Amino acid sequence: MADTPQPPISPEAELARLLEIMARLRAPDGCPWDREQSFATIAPYTIEEAYEVADAITRQDMPALQDELGDLLFQVVYHAQMASEDGAFGFAQVARGIADKMIRRHPHVFGDAAARDVAAQNDAWEKQKQAERQARAETGALAGIPTALPALTRAQKLTRRAARVGFDWPDAASVLDKLDEEVAELKAELPAADRARMADELGDMLFVLANLARKLDLDPEDCLRGANAKFERRFTAVESRLASSGLSLADAGLQRMEDAWQEVKKEEKNK
Repeated sequence: MADTPQPPISPEAELARLLEIMARLRAPDGCPWDREQSFATIAPYTIEEAYEVADAITRQDMPALQDELGDLLFQVVYHAQMASEDGAFGFAQVARGIADKMIRRHPHVFGDAAARDVAAQNDAWEKQKQAERQARAETGALAGIPTALPALTRAQKLTRRAARVGFDWPDAASVLDKLDEEVAELKAELPAADRARMADELGDMLFVLANLARKLDLDPEDCLRGANAKFERRFTAVESRLASSGLSLADAGLQRMEDAWQEVKKEEKNK
């Protein structure tokens, strides 16, 4: 007997089901853990789920991406449910708000504005966002950049805003000169070993590197993720290579590890 075909999934029905599940979890006779949560306690999970979405995309793992997007959607539903309980807003207001915003920011699609290329659209998008910030009484060129962003990402956004009003280095070479200056300042602090001053100088170096990434049209977070992945891959290969010789990392010593590292690095470059 042939399998009975499954009815098509309705986005509206499944979303309504998810909202009902969330309300039930937060009900007086619901889950004790879910009931005691707040915006502040859930926020770290929201950030974590967003990173897990990005990780699934990086790995090109579509089943994982489906799962992680569900987890991220649940975070949105969770926050909306708590806001509804406080009488602030509900999920419908969240959905309507983002839909209205997308229509407002795409007049070339939903309105009368002429079609734009990507560069013109980016410029128009930023102007619309600036108008929205002014409507919320957020004044200043740097207003509205979330403090909870990863530090490198926020540094890039801060300097991109400053660059729009002309506060910027002329080119990437000038940023590299500034980086040399910051490295020299950190070196000067090393003999005194004042942690606060070293932290300040190291922060300046990282900030300049975020600027350099912007000048090169690179995402510093992506660059660092790539470097992390490269280090992890090479270090794991070093560990495996030493193990095949009967050595643990602890027993090998720095020179043996460095030799193995250079071998792995050379092999990667020759592939």
